[in-house]
Amino acid sequence: MALKPLNNIWIRRQQCPCGDWKCYVRFEGDESNCQVTKSEIETTTTTLPSSSSSSSPYDTVFMPYVGQIFRTDDEAFEYYSSFARKSGFSIRKARSTESQNLGVYRRDFVCYRSGFNQPRKKANVEHPRERKSVRCGCDAKLYLTKEVVDGVIQWYVSQFSNVHNHELLEDDQVRLLPAYRKIQQADQDRILLLSKAGFPVNRIVKLLELEKGVQAGQLPFIEKDVRNFVRACKKTVQENDAFLTEKRESDTLELLESCKALAERDMDFAYDYTSDANQKVENLAWAFGDSIQAYSIFGDVVVFDTTYRSIPYGLLLGVFFGIDNNGKAILLGCVLLQDESCRSFTWALQTFVRFMRGPHPQTILTDIDTGLKEAIARELPNTNHVVFMWHIVSKLASWFSQSLGSHYDEFRGGFEILCQAGNVDEFEQQWNLLVTRFGLVPDRHAALLYSCRASWSPCFIREHFVAQTMTAEFNLSVDSFLKRIVSGLTCMQELLEEVSAASSLAKQIQPRFPYPSLKTSMPMEDHARGALTPFAFSVLQNEMVLSVQYAVSEMANGPYIVHHFKKMEGECCVIWNPESEEIQCSCKEFEHSGILCRHSLRVLAVKNCFHIPDQYFLLRWRQESPLVTAENQNGQGIDDDCAQTFHSLTETLLTESMISKDRLDYVNQELSALIERVRNVVPANACISHDC
Repeated sequence: MALKPLNNIWIRRQQCPCGDWKCYVRFEGDESNCQVTKSEIETTTTTLPSSSSSSSPYDTVFMPYVGQIFRTDDEAFEYYSSFARKSGFSIRKARSTESQNLGVYRRDFVCYRSGFNQPRKKANVEHPRERKSVRCGCDAKLYLTKEVVDGVIQWYVSQFSNVHNHELLEDDQVRLLPAYRKIQQADQDRILLLSKAGFPVNRIVKLLELEKGVQAGQLPFIEKDVRNFVRACKKTVQENDAFLTEKRESDTLELLESCKALAERDMDFAYDYTSDANQKVENLAWAFGDSIQAYSIFGDVVVFDTTYRSIPYGLLLGVFFGIDNNGKAILLGCVLLQDESCRSFTWALQTFVRFMRGPHPQTILTDIDTGLKEAIARELPNTNHVVFMWHIVSKLASWFSQSLGSHYDEFRGGFEILCQAGNVDEFEQQWNLLVTRFGLVPDRHAALLYSCRASWSPCFIREHFVAQTMTAEFNLSVDSFLKRIVSGLTCMQELLEEVSAASSLAKQIQPRFPYPSLKTSMPMEDHARGALTPFAFSVLQNEMVLSVQYAVSEMANGPYIVHHFKKMEGECCVIWNPESEEIQCSCKEFEHSGILCRHSLRVLAVKNCFHIPDQYFLLRWRQESPLVTAENQNGQGIDDDCAQTFHSLTETLLTESMISKDRLDYVNQELSALIERVRNVVPANACISHDC
């Protein structure tokens, strides 16, 4: 019988890249997947109801009294249980009384030490185990009675006694009573995972204490609870593992068959896979034909995203992105990897390069990962490896907030200053001061950051070409693409279709960037507008606008010193060769993004240059990209002229309407009517008229 496909669930990778199997990273917004923080653990060990699976609504609990009314008997039990924990004991449900008309109309709740243990028939063994009973005849109790008032059922306290014949427990002891020892769902999942990996119960408990940052014995459950839980789940786990393994193999094979079928229909589609010793699919990679074409133009910078992992399949999703001439993410390829080892990443990189059939990228941007770092150094030795700064920043809290405590915010401030270091020597000096000041010299996460400093520190990567991939806009573009894939409970067979659909949707909703109006009236600005895409032009135009705030001083030997008219720090050295029309700036912005910096533009303006040398208009940022459709190329100038004229009209209209309130009201009224008339105009099949 055919197996029903598994519903796929993607989560962020939680294994820390430091290499310690006990270390996990928490991400903001992933509360359902992250481990419990130290503050949450402290809450479960000090507040009344937090250790239970569902928290109590009673923040303040007073002593119950006769006549107190509750809506349900469960509400009364929860209230009495909260009071009991605060007082140093626990309760249990005793007898209940029911009638034919009212059903259960009485509930008795008693102290956990109420009554006496009845002697049991001894087992027929040589040395029977004598179990000591905690029951001592305590008379503390709360009895409930049901009544119907105006057709509404309610429960009231008919008897209550808070007299105990035993000592009440302190808070650090009462939390260990069986009634308050609960294993949360997240902890259950972690325990089962470790148990399946072969860890004994005592090591599981120790590991949980380390992960949560609590002292030994301060978990909301004890080793005995873990042992009982593992024993109860062992048989179920074994059965589920066999079932899930069969489903994984079946679904992954279906995905492979889908790739084969697509390759037969589309000669440009490429795929490859590896098999394990049992001939089961291990790793799988694929790329679409238009992605391979895009790489030929935009393959200078590649982003390899490995954020998400599938829960039921245990596969890591890796997606290769490029950045187009509009600054948006474009899909280049996908891989599914069995693990996060250097071997798997090496295969992924080898396969991707083979698919693209082109030169290696200048730069590849990834998350921080030692296995991936080693694979890149091996397979792409001439490619610059850059780690996204937001991947570093997102992990700082998990790495250092617990160990630094109240000093963490101060550390974050120091880290931000470190990222502003102007050169390598300054970085090294500030790093040594930072780790020494906060006692992080032996810390493994600090050691990881330092070992990868050449991949993430701005002073190291300034000369690496990254286009505009390190901007917040590009990050949002990648994130929105990934969420289209991982947001649904898609089975593995449909993953290929989901990726293809997300890629097609990204192309369909590709926004048309109108050219911004000219702002500086500089001839260079008009020259750039005719060569660059609207996105690239807007970035360059912003640099032009800011360039007028900089002063230029020509040195005797030729270079120019450029500095802000107010800020004395951060001056740059610009070298301009008019014969070869070459210009270089010490800020390395052009080498970093492919867009000339404000310092270079300022020198060109001072030297009466009315155009920007063509070598500073990179092909990847030009309008004449081979991937731009003929329709867009033919209509670009017409649309841009119309947009320019319309923008000028709206600016004039706004200026005139703001003179008085009467004018503003009139314009609002007329514009509303005009919009309605425009909406009723039937669009013509022809392009926009040349007469704007």
